[in-house]
Amino acid sequence: MILALLAALVGTLGYGAGSVLQSVGASRASGVAVARQPTYVAGLAFDAVAWMGSLVALRQLPLFAVQALLAGSLAVTVVLARLVLGVRVRRREGVAAAVITAALVVLAAGAGPLSAVRPPRPFSPVMLVSLGVLAVATVLAGRRARSTELAVLGGVAFSGAALCARAAHGSGDWASLLHEPLAWAVLGYGALGMIGYTGALEHGSVGPATAILWVVEVALPAVVGVWVLGDAVRPGWAAPAALALLLALGACVVLAAAPGQSGGATVP
Repeated sequence: MILALLAALVGTLGYGAGSVLQSVGASRASGVAVARQPTYVAGLAFDAVAWMGSLVALRQLPLFAVQALLAGSLAVTVVLARLVLGVRVRRREGVAAAVITAALVVLAAGAGPLSAVRPPRPFSPVMLVSLGVLAVATVLAGRRARSTELAVLGGVAFSGAALCARAAHGSGDWASLLHEPLAWAVLGYGALGMIGYTGALEHGSVGPATAILWVVEVALPAVVGVWVLGDAVRPGWAAPAALALLLALGACVVLAAAPGQSGGATVP
C-alpha cells in the first residue's frame, strides 16, 4: 500500500510538471511541429514517468483513489504556472489547492483493498469499440479547434486508459499482459488522450484545459470502477470518501476559473 501511494505521488508531481512544460511547448508551435519543441518533449518525459507510477499504483489501489490522487497534479500545475508562466495565484486558489490536498488524504485513507473481481465479459469488446469511436471524435474535434471539447475528449481517453489498465491488471502478472487486448488498448487510449490534451493546450490555456481533463478523468473511472470493476471503499468510509471526491472536483473547478488561467499562456 505504501509503495502504491508513493507511486501515485510520483504520478501527481510528474503530471503537474508535464502539464506546464507541454503548455509552454504548445504555445510556441502547433500541430506536429510541437513535437520539435524541447519543453514539450520534456513534458512528455514527465508524463511517461507519471504514467508508470500510475500503473504501479493501480495494482494495489482502487481506481477512484488513484485517479483522485493523480488529480492533485492540478494544484502542482497551478503553482508551477505561477513560477514559470507568471500566473498570479490569489488566496482563493491557494485555499482550493489546500482543499484538494486534504481531500486526497481522505480518499487515500478510505481506499479499500483492490478487488479481485474480473470485469464482465462485454467489458473488453465495449472498450475496444469505444476506442475507435473516440478516435473519430478526436479527429473531428481537432478540425473544430475547440479547447473545451478537446479537453473533455482527452479526459475520456485517459479515463479509458485507466479503466483498461485496471481491468488488464486483474488478468494476471505483468508477463501475461502481453497477450491481453486491453493492455494494448491502454496505448491507444493514452495516445488519443495526449492528442486531445495537446490540442486543448494549443487552442486554450493550461488551467481550464487541465481542470476539465482531470474532472472527467476522476469522475468517469470512479463510477465505472465501483459499479463495474468492483472497486471498494473501507467500511465506514463511504460518506467521507464521497464528500472528499466532491470537494476535490469542486476545487478543480475553482482552480480552472483562476485569473490568468482563462487566457493564453504567457511564455517567458
